[in-house]
Amino acid sequence: MAEVVTGEAVVLDLTVARFPSRILALLIDVIVEVPAVFFLDVVAFLATGRHLNGAAAAAVFLSGLVLVIIGYPVIFETLSRGKTLGKLALGIRVVCDDGSPVRFRQALIRGLSLAFVELWIPPLTWIGLPAGLITSMVSAKGKRLGDMFAGTFVIQERVPRRPDLAPAFTVVPAQLGGWAQHAELSRLSDVTAAAASSYLRRFSELRAPMRDQLGIALATTVASQVSPPPPQGTDAAAYLAAVLAVRREREFVRLQERLAAQPPPPDQAPVVMAGLPATVSLGGAAVPAPGHAATAADSAGAQPEHGSEPVAPPGAVTLAKSGQQAAAPPEDPGFVAPY
Repeated sequence: MAEVVTGEAVVLDLTVARFPSRILALLIDVIVEVPAVFFLDVVAFLATGRHLNGAAAAAVFLSGLVLVIIGYPVIFETLSRGKTLGKLALGIRVVCDDGSPVRFRQALIRGLSLAFVELWIPPLTWIGLPAGLITSMVSAKGKRLGDMFAGTFVIQERVPRRPDLAPAFTVVPAQLGGWAQHAELSRLSDVTAAAASSYLRRFSELRAPMRDQLGIALATTVASQVSPPPPQGTDAAAYLAAVLAVRREREFVRLQERLAAQPPPPDQAPVVMAGLPATVSLGGAAVPAPGHAATAADSAGAQPEHGSEPVAPPGAVTLAKSGQQAAAPPEDPGFVAPY
């Protein structure tokens, strides 16, 4: 698992592709490329004629070789966002160091490095291939030379689904209820919490001796970052479950408080539509017309003065200053279920 920080300062946990998967994907790509080289060379030789001298035939062969060994990975990785046929079969993909999809420049650098340094050119391959193997095993992200030059690495897209926590591990055990109310978890790191969660998820799959030994080791690590210590005689699995349950609950509370503290969206300013009257008379009371802000007299419920427009009967709306009368809209029948 690699921790990647994006340009927006978002931390991503990406699973780095394992070395055997990358080697097998490379072998699949080589199996595809070798017949493609000979096919292109045969087609080019037949198209240009059989009466070519040695130099022309060598040029045709080298052209087909370069087109395949460089063009194949560059084109596939650019168009498929980091996948060749071999990577597609193994469920792995090339990404940039910030987790973004690989671009043409990075794909070209990786293709050139693979073609001229790490694999295809024999004099350089004797140095480049062992160097690439060493860097892949030493690098935390499994980078070969081409990845170091291009600023990329390979991730595993097909990862097994994590097993769910057993119901007993999702709540604070009863014997730790009082301890959980005063537990201080601010120093608990994400890495330690992730290790404890993984242990509890695989609790039923581990053998008893190794499970107990690993649980005690994890509980000791967690206890060094959490205070106060658990009561004497607390089971390691129960202690880890209590710590994770309290952590989840407090993170949820903080999230709810953060959402509640966000200011509501500002009200939109009223839109004034030119050419419409400023007020309408509704049921004998003057109210602002749509598109006009209410005045102080309107908000105070002022009645129209004597001699103004006649009061409209109930169920009708009279436009001020116009004398035109429009029928009231029909009543809303409410929600009608579709059939």
